[in-house]
Amino acid sequence: MTAAIPAWAETAVALLLVSSGIFVVISAVGFVRLSDFFLRMHPPSLAYTFGSWCVTLAASIYFSATESRAVLHPWLIPVTLAMTVPVTTLLLARVALFRRRSAGAADTPPPLGPRPGS
Repeated sequence: MTAAIPAWAETAVALLLVSSGIFVVISAVGFVRLSDFFLRMHPPSLAYTFGSWCVTLAASIYFSATESRAVLHPWLIPVTLAMTVPVTTLLLARVALFRRRSAGAADTPPPLGPRPGS
């Protein structure tokens, strides 16, 4: 049987979950409105990251209040995201840049270093 949740914990969890939803909506609007892939990469991912941190903090508060002890295992989610998302973002950016160079887009920056065969 779980303990009753204090009012301050319910309020904090509710505010964090609502703010998480707001951040995700901002992320979705930013994703739809920005025109270029490279523009879409950073701002929406920041809003989504803030949203995931809010959900994690809400889960930590809720389960800590429910079990009357510190519950920290929800923090494994943002730690894992912090390690994997930058690598994925870098790989996606490199693929997009390679595809733009292969397509011959005029505004694509040249590769760094000497060109092969020159």
